[in-house]
Amino acid sequence: MSFLSDPRWGEALAHLPDYLGNHVRVSLAALALGLAISLPLAILTRNRPAPRAVLLALASIVQTVPGLALLALFYPLLLAAASVTLAWFGVSFSAFGFLPAMLALALYSMLPVLRNGITGLNGIDPALIEAAKGVGMTPRQSLTMVELPLALPVMMAGIRTAAVWVIGTATLSTPIGQTSLGNYIFAGLQTQNWVFVLFGCLASALLALAVDQLLGLIESGLRRRSRLRTALGGIGIAALVAATLVPTMSRSSQSYVVGAKTFAEQYVLSSLLRDRLQAAGLAATARSGLGSSVIFEALKAGDIDLYVDYSGTLWANQLHRTDIKPRAELLADLKTALARDNITLLGELGFENAYALVIPKKRAEALGIRSIADLAAHAPTLSIAGDYEFFSRPEWAALQKAYGLQFRAQRQMQPDFMYAAVASGEVDVIAGYTSDGLIAKYDLTALDDPKHAIPPYDAILLLAPKRAGDEKLQAALKPLLGKIDIATMREANLRASGNDANSSPEVVAKWLWEKVGRR
Repeated sequence: MSFLSDPRWGEALAHLPDYLGNHVRVSLAALALGLAISLPLAILTRNRPAPRAVLLALASIVQTVPGLALLALFYPLLLAAASVTLAWFGVSFSAFGFLPAMLALALYSMLPVLRNGITGLNGIDPALIEAAKGVGMTPRQSLTMVELPLALPVMMAGIRTAAVWVIGTATLSTPIGQTSLGNYIFAGLQTQNWVFVLFGCLASALLALAVDQLLGLIESGLRRRSRLRTALGGIGIAALVAATLVPTMSRSSQSYVVGAKTFAEQYVLSSLLRDRLQAAGLAATARSGLGSSVIFEALKAGDIDLYVDYSGTLWANQLHRTDIKPRAELLADLKTALARDNITLLGELGFENAYALVIPKKRAEALGIRSIADLAAHAPTLSIAGDYEFFSRPEWAALQKAYGLQFRAQRQMQPDFMYAAVASGEVDVIAGYTSDGLIAKYDLTALDDPKHAIPPYDAILLLAPKRAGDEKLQAALKPLLGKIDIATMREANLRASGNDANSSPEVVAKWLWEKVGRR
């Protein structure tokens, strides 16, 4: 089967209306907000050197912040603001998805609009402005009838640049809950679905090109005073916006939203949960690729309805507990703590996915390493790799404290790439996951943790506060509880790590149900 005949192209195409529609809406809303702020500021500061310098410096600083970081920063800020407005005024708002993405992208759009706006206005021949005064024009008339029309080509160039930047950066909004074309890219990278990655990149590039050309048509129409060109550009953008509203209008507002974090196992489990709800006659959609802290707060706020988390993650990250308790006691305490926020811990799925330090089996045998305690003596000569959040998590601090681990070098990698990297010798040790099928695939070994520095990581099913008494939802999900053992989940994860049509999360989820549904 050739790459172009891969059935995953059809699967990618099926997601396009939803992903593209959300991407266009957040991008155009951010661009409109950025223009509404930037153009007046450009006009006000064009003849004021000090404020102009400060404004451009601030806009330039924003551009130095990585897009993903800027998007992520807005989520906790808005979450805090929402709690304040609720306490003071009894009114709250969602800090999840659209709003933080729009605000962050609006900031990203400002620099080219400000710089080109100021440059265009200050580049006008002073004699023309004097002539406008000479014929009795007021400053406002001079601005609207002479200066802005003359500066328009330079200003439109900035607007077109901002539009391309915003559309490109919007692909990074997936981890904060905003559906976008980035969903293809994040899901594709996590599941090694290169069709999805390529499709997402091509769709984003074509969208940016289309919007740039439509804005260029408007610019050309205004410059040439051609109403037809201006109207065609405007109609094109309006048609693009209208087309993106169709999927939203047809979607049921009663759908359950299943959340998922940013790795393959979560994509498989969210597909499984969605399938079980749909099989029970309940409308359900998936919201995937969410960060660990974002997904919990989204559940707490009711922006998603359910998802699978891990007891150790919640124990360390949400409860900020550093003590390690026996599994049953930890789960009981966790259930009580979650209940204070009206979050329901429905039950365990039956397997544990804990962090583990992983090393090639042959290397471990050669060095005589069986546990993390054995590894500590060799660590200063070795390198370690972890996922994007591992080295900032409490588990890493606990491992360092318990075993005195000091590695020669630390690297951060895409989770799936870590296994290939340690198997090929790019790094010596990785912080892997005990339920990952790639451990067996690459002939690796997970080291024992004799001091129990890492807490239990039972996979548990959480429900949002608004779903606490939802009997239909709970009845649809309870057949999964306690049914997925570690061996089955490892095999599912190994299947999901392939690079063919049978490795998609949806296909693997159906296989997983066939395995556990009979138990």
